[in-house]
This record gives sequence, structure tokens and C-alpha cells, in this order.
Amino acid sequence: MRHQRGAVIGRDGAVRDVAEALRATGEAARILLVTAEAGMGKTTILEQARRAAAQAGAAVVRLGWEDEDAEDTADATVLDAGCGLTVEDPDGCLPPLMAARRAPLRAAVREGGASALSAFSEALTEASRQTPFALVVDGVERMPQRSADALALLLRVFRPRGVPVVMAGRPGPAAEPGRARLTAAADQVLELPPLQPADVATLVDIHVTRRFGRPAESALADAVSRALGTLAGNPRAVLSVLGALDEQDLVELDGRLCLTLPDKRLRLTAGAPELLRFGWPDTPADSRTIKAAIVTACVLDHAEVHVDDAFTMMPSAGARSLEYTLDRLIKDGILTVDPQGRLSFAVPALAAALRTLPIHGDVQGNSARYIKRLADEFGAEATGRGYPRLADRVAASGPLLDDALAVPLLLAAARQDARTNWPRSARAYAAALHRLTPQDQRTHGVLHEASSLSLRHGDHEGLLALGKPLLALLDPPHTEHTEDVEKPAGLSNIAAAWVWAALHEHRAPCADSVHRRLGKVAGRSPAGAGLAALGGLYGIGPLSARPTAASLHILDTSGPGHVRMPLPKPTELRLMTAAVGSHTELSRARQHMPPEAIDDHTLDQLRGAAAYADLAGALAAVLGDRYVAAPEGIAVQYRGMVRDYLAGDWDAALAAARRIEVRSRTHAAAGTPHLPRALAAEIHCTRGDVARATAWLDLVPDTATHPLAARARLAVRYWSGRREEALEEAWHDARLARKNGQLAGVERLLLRILSLAARSDQPYTVQQALEEVETLHDEAATPMTHEALLLARGIAHHDADSALTAHRLIKLRGDVYLSVISCLCLTHVADDPRRWLTEAMGNAHTLGLGGPFRTAVTRAAQQRNIPVPRLRQGQQKLTELDIRLVRMVTDGATNRQIAAELACSPKTVEQRLTRLFQRTGSRSRRELTAAWLNGSLTQTASGPSRLDDH
Repeated sequence: MRHQRGAVIGRDGAVRDVAEALRATGEAARILLVTAEAGMGKTTILEQARRAAAQAGAAVVRLGWEDEDAEDTADATVLDAGCGLTVEDPDGCLPPLMAARRAPLRAAVREGGASALSAFSEALTEASRQTPFALVVDGVERMPQRSADALALLLRVFRPRGVPVVMAGRPGPAAEPGRARLTAAADQVLELPPLQPADVATLVDIHVTRRFGRPAESALADAVSRALGTLAGNPRAVLSVLGALDEQDLVELDGRLCLTLPDKRLRLTAGAPELLRFGWPDTPADSRTIKAAIVTACVLDHAEVHVDDAFTMMPSAGARSLEYTLDRLIKDGILTVDPQGRLSFAVPALAAALRTLPIHGDVQGNSARYIKRLADEFGAEATGRGYPRLADRVAASGPLLDDALAVPLLLAAARQDARTNWPRSARAYAAALHRLTPQDQRTHGVLHEASSLSLRHGDHEGLLALGKPLLALLDPPHTEHTEDVEKPAGLSNIAAAWVWAALHEHRAPCADSVHRRLGKVAGRSPAGAGLAALGGLYGIGPLSARPTAASLHILDTSGPGHVRMPLPKPTELRLMTAAVGSHTELSRARQHMPPEAIDDHTLDQLRGAAAYADLAGALAAVLGDRYVAAPEGIAVQYRGMVRDYLAGDWDAALAAARRIEVRSRTHAAAGTPHLPRALAAEIHCTRGDVARATAWLDLVPDTATHPLAARARLAVRYWSGRREEALEEAWHDARLARKNGQLAGVERLLLRILSLAARSDQPYTVQQALEEVETLHDEAATPMTHEALLLARGIAHHDADSALTAHRLIKLRGDVYLSVISCLCLTHVADDPRRWLTEAMGNAHTLGLGGPFRTAVTRAAQQRNIPVPRLRQGQQKLTELDIRLVRMVTDGATNRQIAAELACSPKTVEQRLTRLFQRTGSRSRRELTAAWLNGSLTQTASGPSRLDDH
């Protein structure tokens, strides 16, 4: 188990308890048993505690047994007890045994039996009188019965002699007599729990930093824990999964390494010894059980398997053998069975590792032969209805099964599962469509059923997978063969569903790089064109002509199979389209909806979502409980990012941006997330990190027309030193957005132009921007344009009343960063500037604002002749990095040693320590160490922060 300098990760308390037990000789001596499963760090804790006790002056020796599989210490003094036990003295703690004692001990060893144990006990007892010492015994579960019996007798001797003993081992069956006696002899049992998530994150971060030179994104630790299942929090298992990662499995974003693999592909190191250690730590499995585990892992990778399935697919001759093997796998904890009888691996990473090993047997062939036997007996459709779980096996069998058998079976299974297990049903539909041709009379109906199912459950990935058969039907060469079904125009709903799914993954349908031809064909349908136009207005793809009211009525979602579908109705689509434009346009669109369909609050939510190009937020506002979307899709994740941005949790917003970016680079269904990148660039720039802001903005093309992208471009260009160019381009972007009818969000772009112009003392530009904001508010009349107008008047005309009203509205809406801007404005114009500067500083700390903000604060304080409030950061919660630094400082590590541990430069360590001294109120390393050891550092760290004037 990896450990930090001076502290095993997540085991500080255990190390302290063991070290205290080793030092407590004489009357305070006790017998301590440390117990935990394999890989939990028992040996590391014993070694760390032994070192700590030795540094405190205690003498610690190690008690082992003959033929023990342990590393030998070259300089150790080893005494053979002749009763299956040995004593190893690596530090030379014990006094040399007197010659009078050596001779009887050697003779007793030669004689063996009870005399050997008695002589050995007397020798150690005499040594303890001269130098009190403690004994450490590791791996007691591996001790032979003879050695365990001898140790149990020695414990009875050592207890009255004041010799402390610390044993460590795995928990085992109480029926084992040797184990039971040792457990009963312990005065205290210390059970090591799994590491807490924060400790796992620290362990992952240290390992990844040491190996790859850059820290890990926090989501990597979460993914590792999910992949470990019941082994989550096991240090050795964590390191095993990390050891299986390669450089190509990670991508660097914001200086952190993010995982590009799905959880199911994270695996334990695939060496057979490593897998046996985790899968069967106590009793090694036989080759038959291991082969069965490999086959099961391969089958479960593509199919759902129940216990009864395993027996029905096995010939009767092998049923008893299979029953034994499954019983062994379940009893050993390799497989688990849920209440419905579904089999799964308790440790998914073990299954992923098993799948990399050679497999013996034809899994696909066995499945295909079994399916053929059933189909011959009952017929394909009856087999699909009676055994719908076979659909995954049919799909995996590929060409081993004829289409004539596979298609009816898959369709029957899909329809049978549609209400009870929709994911499996969707997979069956997709597999059937893969086999169906465009000329087949069933294809159109199956497409309709599959798209309806995926729509109802927000399965955008499944909808996108329907693109290929949909394109085949939409192509003119094939439509002439579909005389008995609807013409291409009748496929409008299916095409609209595909466009709908593409937008949720931020894929521009008409310019889709994966299915460019499909996007163009689907975009020709009125329904698809309407949704595509909506996507362009929300920053997804290029702008296109807005659909007419007549064409929108073709988008019909009230037919069979489309009851309460998430696809917007024509009036709803028109409302979302109008939300980005003028107040007049929005009012007209609202008139076409039922009066109770949307209230004023929901309408404000819609316009707020439009300002941030939050398509999922807009859909949720309009569709209400009809809206269903997969949480992993880009649009839904971006909705959460916007929510975190407005609430002031910018670290969470940036983490969402990194997740979205990883998905866009690694997931076949994902598109290009320009708006999340732009928002991430703005956050970094506002925090003063122009380099990272530039890296994000470089991923956003200048053709992205949404005002949010323009706002980010203005900030990055301005703070990069290109001030005149930045303002000029921002004016161009604002006018272009208004020309395109994208009014939502322009108010923040104009407000930023005005603020930067005021900062640069450009009164003409300030007045020009104010007039543009006034015109925009007259045209759009949204709560956000109202706030922007009031705040603009406060900045331009030093209007305290307007600025105060704006501040109240902004806080009510919940926009933390804009409230900082309004507080700074009030600092300049209000009668009591201290209050507003203090509030600005408090919110700015939450956001992590950097250089530009500090400059603005200094300027405001100087103009109003007031001191700059200083945050008393010593009362803030310590971060994981702070705790790591404190621990290493407490251990006496130098800056160079700390730099090697953290994979950074000594200069960076010096800067971090300086900030840590300021935050904790410590003036030196000695004070910092004292505060940590007496607990006052953690007590003050948990208190509330406050601002004081100095």
C-alpha cells in the first residue's frame, strides 16, 4: 500500500493505535489483533507503526515461522525456536543472549517438542527483563497449525511478563482452532475498514502524479471505486486498477488527467497471480472454476444472465458440474445474485480482467446451437416471447444465426420486454434493424416502434443508432419499394426523433460529421428542420432559416405510440424558438398555447436558459414532466454546468466541462460542445488564468455565433492584452447576434463591453454600450435585460438607486458572479462602500476570482479611500492538498522532498506553504506542526470564514 511521508493514507488512526500498543510495555502491555481482508494495508501499517515506535525509543522485534514467505532482512538477528517459530531482530534491539542461555536453547531446539518452546520462552523472557520489547506477528492466517499453537502458548507467557504483542491477519472462520485461540487471546481487535472516498482520491492522485507527472481529476477516483464494487476502498485493488492504465487511457484538461475509458473497461492488473489474490485470497480456485469465471465474464459483457438461464442452456450431462461451479463462484463472492436471479460480478474490474485472458470453449457457438434447438422446438417468435433474455445472445451470435430465425425472435423479444426491461428491448430492436433490409415490409414499423421506445425513455444514444436504417429508408432508391407503407414524408417523426437525439449530444444534424448525409436528409423533413433550427439558435450547429408555422404542424406527436412523448408540439417548438428573440415574438408564440400551459415564472426560466444556450433547461421548462433525457448526454450535463456557474460553484462547473469534453472526444454518439468550452474559458479568464482560458477558447471556432461564445472571446482577448481588438470584435459579435435574432444573452455581452470600457476610461464607448442595452431591453424586455440595464446605468451614470435595485434582482435570481459586479458598482457609488466591498470579496472568494478582480478591488478601495477587506482564511476548511502538505511538514520533509512527492518544483512548494501559513495563521513550520499535532488546526479549519477590515 502506498503511503505518504509520515502517514499511511487513510490509516493515521490505525498506525497511531498500533504504535501506542508497541510502546506500552510492562503493566500496560496488551495483545492487539489487527484484522482486515487482503490488500487493506495491514503489513504497511505494522511497518509504519514499528518505525514510529522505534523512533520513540521502543524495541520491536518480529515473530515469524519456518518457511514463511516473507522478505528477509540481511542484518537481522534470527533465533530459531525449534517449535515452528522464529524471532527476527532487524534493528538489533535485543541484548546478546548469555552463553549460558544459548547452549540450553540450542540443545532444546535439537530435542524439539515442549522443551524447545519452554527454552525459547525463557530466553525471550530474560531478554525482556534487560530490554523491554514488543513483538509483531504478521499474516497469522497463514501460520501452520503447529506454529499457531506455539504462539497461543507464548501469548499466555508474555501477558504477565509485560511483553506487548501485535498480530495481524485476515478474518477467518471461527472453526479453525488455531485462529480461534489467537483471536480469543487478543485484548483488543482493530478492524481496518475500507478507505474513505477522500482517501481513495488522495491515493489515486498520488499514484497518477508519480506515474504520469500530472494530478488526476477527481472523477477518476470515483470511476475506480465503481469498477471495484465490493473491493472499493481496498488500497491494493485501487493500485492494481491504476497499474493497468496506459497513457492513452487519459487525457489532460486543465492540468489534470481525465479518464477516457468507460467504467466497465477498468480492470485489475490481468496477471493470473494478481487475479487469484483478489478473487480467491484464501483458497485458490481450481482451473475449472477459473475457466468458468472467464466464460461468465465474457457472456455477461454482452448479455443479461439469470441463474436458471445457465442451467437451461447447459446439456443435462453437465448440469451437476455447472451447479458446483456456480455455487463455488457465488460462495467465494465472485458472483452475486440479485432478488430477480440476475448474475453479476461483485468486482466489475475483476470481470474486465478475466475477459483479457484466453478463453477455452466456443461461447458464441454454444449460444447459437441452444437457440436453434429452442427455435426448432417452439418456433422463432414463440422462443422470443418465452425467452426474451435470449435477445442479447442472438445479437452476439452474429452470422452464426440466420436472419430468418434471428429477426422474428428479436422482434418478439423486444415487444415482450418493452414494458418490463426497455434497455434490453431497445438492444433487441437495434439488432433486428441491423439485419432488416430497406425493402423489407417490416422495417418502417420496427423503426417506428424502436424510436418511440427510445423517445419515451430518453435513450438518445439508441435513437442515434437508428440513423443508418433510417437513412436507407429516406433515400429515394429505396422509397419506391415501400408502396404499402408511408412515403418518406411519413417518416418525419422518426427523422425528428433522430434530430432530437443529435441535439442532446450537441451534434449539428445538418453538419453532422458522423452521418453528414443523414443529417441533410433528415433536415429536409419539416419536423427535423424545425428542431435543427432550434438547435442553431441555442448554439448547436449553424443558424438556419426558422420554420414557418404551417410546416411546424407536420411535427405530430399525438399519434399511436407517441402519447406523452418528449418531442415538442408545434406550439411548444415555436415558443422555444421565440424565447431567443424579441418580446413581441415571444408574446405571439405564447398566445398560441393554452393559458395554463406556461406561467410567468416558467417563462422567465425559459428565457434564462436561452441566454446561456441551455437547450435541456429550455426543454425542461416548456415540456415539464414530459421531458425525459439521459443524464450522461451533453445537453443535460451542460444544464448542470450552467446551474453550477450561476450558483457560484465554479469548480463543479469546470469539472462538468471536463466530463463533457472527455465525452465529446471518446463517445461515438457525442458531438462538439462549443458552448461548454466557451463557459469554461470565461470561468478561467475571470479567475485570472488566461492560459487555460485560451486553451479552452481555442477549441471554439469563431463561427460560433451565440452571445455566450462572444462574451468569452471578449474576456480572453481583452485580458490577453488585445484590448482594442477585443472591444471591436465584441461590437461586431453583438450586432451580428441581433441581426440573426439571437437577442437572449446579448445583454451580458453589452454589459461586459460597457464595464471594460469604463475600466479603460472610454466614456464614448460606455455611453454607446448603454444606449445599446436600452434598445435591447425595449426589444427583448426580459428580467436579465432589465438587470443589465439597471447595472449599466449604475456604472455609466453612477446611479446608486439603479445599481441597488439591480443587485436585489440579481440575488433573487441567483447569479453569484453578476452580484459581485453589482457590489463593485455599489462600492463606487453607494454611501456605504465598505459593506459592498466586503460582500464582493466574500462572493469573489467563493468563485475563486483572480488578478482582474483584485485589481478592480484595489482601484475601488483607493477611489473611496477605504481599506481592502482581508479574508481570515485561517478559519477555512483545509483541502486535501493542505493536509498532505501539513503531514509532510510535520514529518520533517524538505521543500525538495515535498516537491518530489507532489511532482512539482520546490518553488511551487514554497509558494503553497506561504499561502498555507497565511491561511492557518502560522508563522513557521514549527507553529504549523504544533497546531496540527494538538488538533487546533483542524478545529479552526472547520469554523466559518469572515471578512475584517485592516
